[in-house]
Amino acid sequence: MPYLILTVLWMLFYLSHTLLASLKIKRKIRASMGRTYKWYRLLYSLGSLFVIFFILFYSALIPSFPILVPSELLTYIGFVLAGIGTMIAIKSFKGQSLSRFLGMEPHDDLEVKELLTTLGPYEWVRHPLYAGLILVFLGFFLYLPHLTSLIHLLALLGYLPFGIYFEEKKLLAQYGQAYVDYRSKVPALFPKLKK
Repeated sequence: MPYLILTVLWMLFYLSHTLLASLKIKRKIRASMGRTYKWYRLLYSLGSLFVIFFILFYSALIPSFPILVPSELLTYIGFVLAGIGTMIAIKSFKGQSLSRFLGMEPHDDLEVKELLTTLGPYEWVRHPLYAGLILVFLGFFLYLPHLTSLIHLLALLGYLPFGIYFEEKKLLAQYGQAYVDYRSKVPALFPKLKK
């Protein structure tokens, strides 16, 4: 039962993430918040951080058992993948304002349009933050190959097709043809191998 609860918690988090980031819902929230909407992104970031820590804390309380036999090789590969994933996630913010992304610079994100980022890791994949998270979660699973770690990874992998679909729908609404052109050249998560 605790594993089912953990899975449901991740699904609720990912569902709320998608809903609260959609333009339609954000417009409704802005209509109800008025001028205080400029703080929405910060409130959203703090709420998300709290929920993620709660989920991770809950998962740490679950008695878990290994799915794979832990080994030095798995630990090493896990650290390498998690390290690479972390670097990709950090680099995905290069050229963007992290403080604005987190909401520490109050602004109306429905009014202030960011430029479409196509440089850095965005030259290789359209969603480098998601690609980095896959590597981090996979690395964590290899480092600690327990059922809870596997649930974290599978919940992310199960969410991504939906998250990417709705995020790209929003990006198409924001950037139009520029995003259509970009999407036709750059893969979503896994870079193309050069021929």
